[in-house]
Amino acid sequence: MSHRPNEVLQRRPGPRPAPRPCPVRHGAVGGAGRTQGGRCALPLVVPRRGSPVVGCSGCRSRRAGGGGGRRRAGGHSARGRSMAAAVVRRGPAGWWRWHRQVMVCSRTMASKTPVGFIGLGNMGNPMAKNLVKHGYPVIAYDVFPEACKEFQDLGAQVTESPADVAERADRIITMLPSSPNAKEVYTGANGILKKVKKGSLLIDSSTIDPAVSKELAKAVEKMGAVFMDAPVSGGVGAARAGNLTFMVGGVEQEFNAAKELLTCMGSNVVYCGEVGTGQAAKICNNMLLAISMIGTAEAMNLGIRLGLDPKLLAKILNMSSGRCWSSDTYNPVPGVMEGVPSANNYQGGFGTTLMAKDLGLAQISATNTKTPVPLGSQAHQIYRMMCAKGYALKDFSAVFQFLREEESL
Repeated sequence: MSHRPNEVLQRRPGPRPAPRPCPVRHGAVGGAGRTQGGRCALPLVVPRRGSPVVGCSGCRSRRAGGGGGRRRAGGHSARGRSMAAAVVRRGPAGWWRWHRQVMVCSRTMASKTPVGFIGLGNMGNPMAKNLVKHGYPVIAYDVFPEACKEFQDLGAQVTESPADVAERADRIITMLPSSPNAKEVYTGANGILKKVKKGSLLIDSSTIDPAVSKELAKAVEKMGAVFMDAPVSGGVGAARAGNLTFMVGGVEQEFNAAKELLTCMGSNVVYCGEVGTGQAAKICNNMLLAISMIGTAEAMNLGIRLGLDPKLLAKILNMSSGRCWSSDTYNPVPGVMEGVPSANNYQGGFGTTLMAKDLGLAQISATNTKTPVPLGSQAHQIYRMMCAKGYALKDFSAVFQFLREEESL
């Protein structure tokens, strides 16, 4: 006696096999079921021969033959329904063939899902452009309307507030200067949380106090959305090239969903742990960066005063044990390298004010954890003095110019 494959599975004694997850990537997060990595988390309903539906229990298409009827929000496309017919005709073998086709189709569909981007400054501008280059329609907002003009020309939607961004997109990236700015964008009168949709993924790439990241995560969770902190390292050059490093903190199950977007803007995306650990990694990195930049500037200044040619000295340092990112990639001495702020009167790049802010965050964390950071404290004082003496808007590598002009500290 012959049995159909599905009937065999249904009549076999013992525990039933665990249901497979629905392979369909829905157009809207929070449509039929809670998403995992952009896909529905509801169990797949394996069709019997002749069954009119296929998919998960919440998003099954109407008719296997691709019949009429309005498509459900977040449901299957017409192509998905035609592939579903193959599943019904061919049984399990057809299911796997359909599964592979849906996976390919899903990646194409994902590129058409809008992504909100808030904060289009020195770093946010090239980051958002890389999303556009990868096929993501961007819904943009910046507190300075002129920053959005360029994105309008690229075809992006420009909104009037962070709340408007949240209304139109369920994946949002924020890139903001400080903790107060982040609080305002998320929880302010026209903030994201005023219109955020349940199931939305909110990624904050600002460098802020880890405690503020945790506070925002709790507020976002109450609204049924997901918050992850993902500060970056690499500077404006890496942002333009799409080579940033992202340090991500948040729910591990949501990491792959975040990584899908972050890999469009960076070459390294590292999961650090719970919310706030991304910020912790970033402030440690920036404290070291500030110390190494001051050290490079001091060494170059001393060598020049001892009669060494700056290019020759930089070459020697970069083939010796003193080599570091500040010497071989972002040299602070004008004329040594092209394409860095020191070659452009220290314009652009990572501002001295922002470095002083990050060093302040490191000092707060060091105080809270009773961690001695004497060089970090000295670096903080130097950058604060630079801000007071007219260097606030210049790149942080202007510490070389500051040292040259100071008789003594």
